[in-house]
Amino acid sequence: MPLHRALPAALLALPAALLALAASVLVAAPAAAAPPVDVRVATFNASLNRAAEGELVADLSTPDDLQAREVAEVVQRVRPDVLLINEFDHAPAAVDLFRDNYLERGQNGAEPIDYPHAFLAPSNTGVPSGFDLDNDGTVGGPNDALGFGAFPGQYGMLVLSRFPIDTAAVRTFQRFRWKDLPGTRLPGDFYSPQEQAVLPLSSKSHWDVPVRVGNRTLHVLAAHPTPPTFDGPEDRNGLRNADEIAFWRLYVEPGAAGDALYDDAGRRGGLAGGERFVILGDQNSDPFDGDSLPGAAEQILTADRVIDPAPGSDGAVEAANSGHGGDPRLDTADFSDPTPGNLRVDYVLPSRPMDVRGSGVFWPVAADPLARLNDASDHHSTWVDLRVP
Repeated sequence: MPLHRALPAALLALPAALLALAASVLVAAPAAAAPPVDVRVATFNASLNRAAEGELVADLSTPDDLQAREVAEVVQRVRPDVLLINEFDHAPAAVDLFRDNYLERGQNGAEPIDYPHAFLAPSNTGVPSGFDLDNDGTVGGPNDALGFGAFPGQYGMLVLSRFPIDTAAVRTFQRFRWKDLPGTRLPGDFYSPQEQAVLPLSSKSHWDVPVRVGNRTLHVLAAHPTPPTFDGPEDRNGLRNADEIAFWRLYVEPGAAGDALYDDAGRRGGLAGGERFVILGDQNSDPFDGDSLPGAAEQILTADRVIDPAPGSDGAVEAANSGHGGDPRLDTADFSDPTPGNLRVDYVLPSRPMDVRGSGVFWPVAADPLARLNDASDHHSTWVDLRVP
């Protein structure tokens, strides 16, 4: 007997429309919400830059470079899930060498760490402009490059991640011109119209790197603005630094100003409303001390939906400079004394509605055995623990 003949007559008599409605109700039943994911995001200006092209690859080709070992140990001690490394020379071969020979080998008792996903892209540093950008009467050299550098890609950037990177959706803004930034501070009386036509805003680049954390996308907004020094009375580097920082404020805030931004693929506009993001990197700007323009760092500290977890350390307090206006606990870089001294220049700034679960700066006090790692770089790794809902 066919199975359908055994069904009760009342059920067979149900109208087809009622059966379809019942089926649709079953299909429409909501699935259980995915649990939140905890993620540690960090930035580290690791000073993995070298004086000549190819030197970083040579240094990382063996597991014996002392500075690279110290940098890797810092990373292994902090253990971020997503990490931006500033001042990593642009050399694709160096990425695997750093992972294979350093991060994936335990350093001085620290546990190895594995980053299966990485993003690397070109930098404006060291790229010849063809112009006398510093107005010293000659063309060529680091000061006349699109971003200060002795060779293309010096002082570049690298993103490492335990979570998948949506490489097809990455946006880079290496070629966005400084003059096109809404409210630009570009000194038009210093740069000729021809120079303004080629001069990018980014001294390195600006990247939007989407990372898949659970079933959510976290936009890692990475940059490394130029130091606001090493110029003249025109303050071209101070102005550029402030505008490189301003870029992210325009990118994450709704409004017409963001529509003026365009990426290297020609796509216009900023980040879509409601997206989760974290602005991170060495911004070369302290809110209270140093040489950056007043208010430069505040542009991102007070941007729409931005949370400032204010990471700090006891080591920074111990090494504090007298006469500084900012809280020394928040300092992230150990620069020459007495000026500029220690500064807060490295930031990890997440967006709402993510929850901050903790934060810190890897700056051990002198009595800590790990204080030997304070010389790995003149910057200290800065991290924030996030719960992505």
